[in-house]
Amino acid sequence: MKIGAPKEIFEGEARVAMTPDSARQLQKLGYDCAIETGAGEAAGFADALYAEAGVEVIKTAAALWKEVDIVAKVRQPNDTELKRLTKGKTLISFFNPGGNEAGMEAAKAKGANVIAMEMVPRISRAQKMDALSSMANIAGYRAVIEAGNNFGRFFTGQVTAAGKVPPAKVLVVGAGVAGLAAIGTSTSLGAITLAFDVRPEVAEQVESMGAEFVYLDFEEEQQDGAATGGYASVQSEEFREAQLAKFRELAPEVDIVITTALIPNREAPELWTKDMVEAMKPGSVIVDLAAEKGGNCKLTVADEKIVTDNGVTIVGYTDFPSRMASQSSSLYATNIRHMMADLTPEKDGQINHDMEDDVIRGATVTFEGEITFPPPPPKVQAIAAKPKEVVPELTPEEIKAKEAAEFKAQTKQQVTLLAVGAALLLGVGLIAPASFMQHFIVFVLSVFVGFQVIWNVSHSLHTPLMAVTNAISSIIILGALLQIGTGSWLVILLAGVSVFFAGINIFGGFLVTRRMLAMFQKS
Repeated sequence: MKIGAPKEIFEGEARVAMTPDSARQLQKLGYDCAIETGAGEAAGFADALYAEAGVEVIKTAAALWKEVDIVAKVRQPNDTELKRLTKGKTLISFFNPGGNEAGMEAAKAKGANVIAMEMVPRISRAQKMDALSSMANIAGYRAVIEAGNNFGRFFTGQVTAAGKVPPAKVLVVGAGVAGLAAIGTSTSLGAITLAFDVRPEVAEQVESMGAEFVYLDFEEEQQDGAATGGYASVQSEEFREAQLAKFRELAPEVDIVITTALIPNREAPELWTKDMVEAMKPGSVIVDLAAEKGGNCKLTVADEKIVTDNGVTIVGYTDFPSRMASQSSSLYATNIRHMMADLTPEKDGQINHDMEDDVIRGATVTFEGEITFPPPPPKVQAIAAKPKEVVPELTPEEIKAKEAAEFKAQTKQQVTLLAVGAALLLGVGLIAPASFMQHFIVFVLSVFVGFQVIWNVSHSLHTPLMAVTNAISSIIILGALLQIGTGSWLVILLAGVSVFFAGINIFGGFLVTRRMLAMFQKS
């Protein structure tokens, strides 16, 4: 079978669904590859590069659609492209099935099979095909770059001979893939970064990237925002009011706002109102990544950049991935290639459209003359993090009682162990000679001291980077050295073995520490 990628006809779209590298991988699956003339030029992939990769270059889109069995696209197909579908042909593309009933009906009437890349379920096995995440990652990065281009000031704070420059303050609304990419880019550039999300379980991810998570003083049962597939869900009116109140508090303080909040199959929620824009400082920037779905900001205009009366720039571009066409095309083509690998388990160049497979079934919107959207829930659990259990706070009296109970339990355990040890020591002393008891007492005391020393080291220190704590093993070496030459050949042998293994532990710990530290040094 032959797979081909036509040139995107959507105005301003520079991406392409097949790159020379992805074509080579598709050929290993047994497919012949084709590309329309000039399809990859805007992304930096000339026709000559495709020819070198063994890809057939076809002059027109009509000829390509007619010749190939599988069509790979980026943007939702228009009416002309839908008319080119034929029975049994497979289309892999962004398709917008939730708002494209006419397109599904057209594909159904033609008997074509359509795989919508935005419908790939968010399960672990499907991450390599998750085109939404790939493009969102690029959009989040590009949003910060676009904000910096319009901000006109440093992101990082500086102290120079000409004066002190304060760092920019960035607020990222939504900590999904795009939001986390924006947070990472913003913190890397040195800005003070705040982030908000309706899912409190993402706070740990946000803080691990060097940003501050914005919490709401709001309590509501099951108000963690996690929905099926790891997306945010619709919130209550009370939660929304608390959220808007927090944003109004932050609006005069922040310099840059990047909004990324989307809910599947719905218009983007309005989170940044007109009065918040008016409260922002002149020169501030808002980048609305939800502009294509109506925008999170009330004043956003899709595909335009506007400047408000109080000097706030609002960027509503909907083509952020296309503005980094080469990188976006490489990632999207890789997503397509992984999808084709799942569709071709035998690597024989023939599609096996297994509707029992969670990923293939979830992404298929039309199959063999039937509309299969919406899909059933996947059989396996989504990637969404499990909400943390709420642990009730203890009163000071309860904390003291708990500590006292733990102390009593530990004391009882230690007394029991000491009693058992003393009994054993007494029993051995009654039957063993005095020369043996001298060594045995040193052994018992070493074990006891070593256990107490190591057991009381904080668990946070038991890492390769803190391997110097292995110097505790010197206690063993000292004890062994004291015993060498003071007894029989067995005592000498055991003492020598103790020195050998303790030495490995100590010197090996230092070597591991050096290697770990070297990983963090710039080359």
